[in-house]
Amino acid sequence: MKLQKQKFRLINKQIDNRNGTSIKFVPFFLVAMFVLCFTSFAQTQPAKPGERLIQLSGVVVEGDSLKGVPFTSIVVIKTGRGTVTDYEGFFTLIAKPGDVIEFVNLGYKEAQYVIPDTLKATHFDIVQIIRRDTFTLKEVNIYPWPSKEDFKADFLKRNVANTDLDRAKQNLAAEEMRELIRGVSMDAYGNYRYAMQQQYNKMYYQGQYPPNNLLNPLAWAQFIKALKAGKLKIQ
Repeated sequence: MKLQKQKFRLINKQIDNRNGTSIKFVPFFLVAMFVLCFTSFAQTQPAKPGERLIQLSGVVVEGDSLKGVPFTSIVVIKTGRGTVTDYEGFFTLIAKPGDVIEFVNLGYKEAQYVIPDTLKATHFDIVQIIRRDTFTLKEVNIYPWPSKEDFKADFLKRNVANTDLDRAKQNLAAEEMRELIRGVSMDAYGNYRYAMQQQYNKMYYQGQYPPNNLLNPLAWAQFIKALKAGKLKIQ
C-alpha cells in the first residue's frame, strides 16, 4: 500500500513538471473563477419578484446631421450599469420602467431619457438625439516680449519705416525704372511685334532698293542731336 502511494506521488510530480504548472496554483485559479462568476451573476441577476425588465434598444444620432454617433456611453443612473454604442450608433441594454438613462459623449451635450412607468412592453426602441457642445475660450494674445520694459527697449531701437508715399516715390524713381527696363527682355508679344515689323519693312521695299539715310539731312540732324544729348554713349 505504501509502495502504491509513493508511485502515485511520483506520477503526479512528473505530470506537474511536464506541464510546467504547479498544483499549488489550482486553488487560486478556482477562487478567481468563483469571483468572476459571482460578479457576472451580480450584474445579470434576474429581476426580483414584482419587478419588470425591459430591453431598451435604439440609436444615438447627431442633432444636425442625424448621423449615428459611435462610442457613446449609456448609463442607467440608478444602478450604474450601462453600455456603449457601436460604430453606427446602435445600442441595447436591460433597464426597468422609470429608470433614467444618461447619454455621454465627448464633444456633445449630455442627454437623458426617462423610461415611462406605464410601459407594458418588454422591448422598447428609441432614437436619442444629442447635440454638439461648443466651448468658447478666452482670447489669448501672445507677444515676443516677456514684459513691457522689454517691449519699450526693443521699440526704441527700431527705425521708423517710411510712409507709403515715400515708398511709392522710391519705387517709381526714373533712374531705377530705366535700370529695370534695361535688364528685362522682350516677352512673346514684343518679339511677335518686332518680327512682324521686320517682315512689313521687307515687303514695303520689295522690288526696289531701300532708302539710304547716309545722305538724308534729317537723319544727320537727329544723329547730331542724340550725340549732344549723350544718348549714344558706349556701354
